[in-house]
Amino acid sequence: MNIRTLEWKNNAVVIIDQTLLPGKLKYRHIKDVKTLWQASKELKVRGAPALGAAAAFGVYLGVKDAQVTDPRKFLRLVKDTSVYLGSSRPTAVNLFWGLTRMRRAAESCAGETVDFMKERLLQEACAVVEEDRSACRNIGKFGAKLIRDGDVLLTVCNAGILATIDYGTALGVMYRAKEEGRRFKVYACETRPLLQGARLTSWELSSQGVDVTLICDNMAASLMRQGRISKVIAGADRIALNGDAANKIGTYSLAVLCRYHQVPFYMAAPVSSFDPQITGGRQIPVEERAATEITDMFFKRRIAPLGVKVYNPAFDVTPHELITAFITDKGIIREPNRQKINQLLMDDSR
Repeated sequence: MNIRTLEWKNNAVVIIDQTLLPGKLKYRHIKDVKTLWQASKELKVRGAPALGAAAAFGVYLGVKDAQVTDPRKFLRLVKDTSVYLGSSRPTAVNLFWGLTRMRRAAESCAGETVDFMKERLLQEACAVVEEDRSACRNIGKFGAKLIRDGDVLLTVCNAGILATIDYGTALGVMYRAKEEGRRFKVYACETRPLLQGARLTSWELSSQGVDVTLICDNMAASLMRQGRISKVIAGADRIALNGDAANKIGTYSLAVLCRYHQVPFYMAAPVSSFDPQITGGRQIPVEERAATEITDMFFKRRIAPLGVKVYNPAFDVTPHELITAFITDKGIIREPNRQKINQLLMDDSR
């Protein structure tokens, strides 16, 4: 793929500023942890897997110049930096997975010098990037088998190259199917209120030569009723042990529509998106964002009356009963439940 969402280069985290797309493709070089926190909060970098990698490098940025020689104090700094970065986006579990990886890497060499521990942290952050690249490719390999010639797919938000290190999850399935010679079309929901589908997915798919048509979110039901959607493929930001899954707001609505219209509903995510600490969807924290994202963001003038009350959850949770299958980097889990997910996580830990 010719797009690089995030990479480590010249002692900085280099990201695409996704708030400027599709009008401008601009790379930002981030050299300190506060700027990275802000980039995550403001969605300059976004997507669960990409946030995991960004968080890993964020820990390194936060401690690499620390003037401490006591390993215990350094470990405390690693922990404090992790807590700080975790406050930027509460729902995407990959972010916390990346932070946990970094803390454990530091703890694994607690008897070494601080310089050694810093180098170990940089190695671990680079490993997170490479593992995500491999995970996305595997998701694409497994998921492409589900796409047939002539399929018309529908997706929401952006679960592609821009949300990961390389290839994507839901869109990675499509890229692999295209590479294998499958002919299909894609409808991209605009994804209100921040329009990730309009700004990011339609731009990304177009740039990769995929036949994509943009629709408003409330047009999906009409398309399904006309029999024009073969499958829905979405990403996931956090998956509970029972298979309930959080994704961008509007995903649950699509799953309900799919059940009524008998359209398969798939969610694509790496194993790192499964949260073993959460047994069901009601426990998943749902981020609420600023009212201005609904009232006036991306518009030249205000579109809602001043002072109107706004409810702006960034995610919703789809019950596992509505999910046809999870497409993971370890294979496909059909009719997901706790037993199957536990087995997936056990196999991954070996």
